[in-house]
Amino acid sequence: MTNGQIQLPNADGVLRAYTPRTEPLPLTTGAPFTSRTVYSAAHVVADPYADTTPDSPAAVDWDATLAFRRHLWAHGLGVAEAMDTAQRGMGLDWAGAAELIRRSSAEAKAVGGLIACGVGTDQLPVTEVGYPYSLDEVRAAYEEQLALVEESGSRSILMASRALAAIAKGPEDYLEVYGHLLRQAAEPVVLHWLGPMFDPALEGYWGSTDLDAATNTFLEVIAAHPDKVDGIKVSLLDAQREIDLRRKLPDGVHCYTGDDFNYPELIAGDDQGFSHALLGIFDPLGPLAAEAVRVLDTGNTGGFRELLDPTVELSRHLFQTPTRFYKTGVVFLAWLAGHQEHFTMVGGLQSSRSLPHFARAYELADGLGLFPDPALAEARMKNLLSLYGVGV
Repeated sequence: MTNGQIQLPNADGVLRAYTPRTEPLPLTTGAPFTSRTVYSAAHVVADPYADTTPDSPAAVDWDATLAFRRHLWAHGLGVAEAMDTAQRGMGLDWAGAAELIRRSSAEAKAVGGLIACGVGTDQLPVTEVGYPYSLDEVRAAYEEQLALVEESGSRSILMASRALAAIAKGPEDYLEVYGHLLRQAAEPVVLHWLGPMFDPALEGYWGSTDLDAATNTFLEVIAAHPDKVDGIKVSLLDAQREIDLRRKLPDGVHCYTGDDFNYPELIAGDDQGFSHALLGIFDPLGPLAAEAVRVLDTGNTGGFRELLDPTVELSRHLFQTPTRFYKTGVVFLAWLAGHQEHFTMVGGLQSSRSLPHFARAYELADGLGLFPDPALAEARMKNLLSLYGVGV
């Protein structure tokens, strides 16, 4: 590494020289957003000193985890807590998620931050024979988590259930379970449709692998209880399907895009509407995303796209197949940016992406100016490279 350069491996293992930038993108905090509601699905920071294994309960560094949420709130973003980005079902069990919800909800109250929390059924684990549960047991699991989130004072996000996907016999079972939950919810909730690219166990959700049929069932749930649905979060990585779906929503029901491939155009919208946002990519993009939304608040759609469009290449890289491992890139960038002192993840998930993947993520993020201290990011990237034998 000479002349201010760093050697990065390509996908074929060949090293190439990259010259890091020396100055971060100048970004500031500002007023709350006025044109869109924007949530960042936030990651959790592991405790690197805990003596754990990939299949043991997660050990979380609570101070660092909450500090990252304060970082997001300071830039005006809401926090979508205990979601897929926080490794629900991939290292973080329900006990850990419940503690995360309690702590983050209390922190949100203390700082006046916007928060919504994931409600699922992950206290019903998969067994050697699959998911040997009844619909009543699935509903009771949802109810337990819904009660905790409501008691915490946060908004609820009803996440897709692996157990329900496994045992539901058809659309009528989804209508029954979701109808019951919506009737008893104290406040309007967000319904989350997570596609199988994020979690293969959710294939055929809403009772069909035919997305048109599944969409009709989803809309039927909403139409039966529009007063109990604040909005929907769609994570199917299909921009046109999301646009078609949001145009069919009842008045007052919002669409929160979860499309980490096409978010600039979906948030910008068209003459028939737009999407709000609930995105995992807004974890590493937080300050830049906030700056873009404030530009959009002024009515400057072009300026919004100029800021956000260049980030899509990084997002598509982090969320490339297998998409469910995007959390690894998110935490990697948080480490490079100085939001945590180590690159360790609950469940040992830091091993789920390759060195060339990390190298490209670093290059793209550095090019966007995402690192508050580019020298720190460069030094940490060099440390990682040395662990893999690059430059040794």
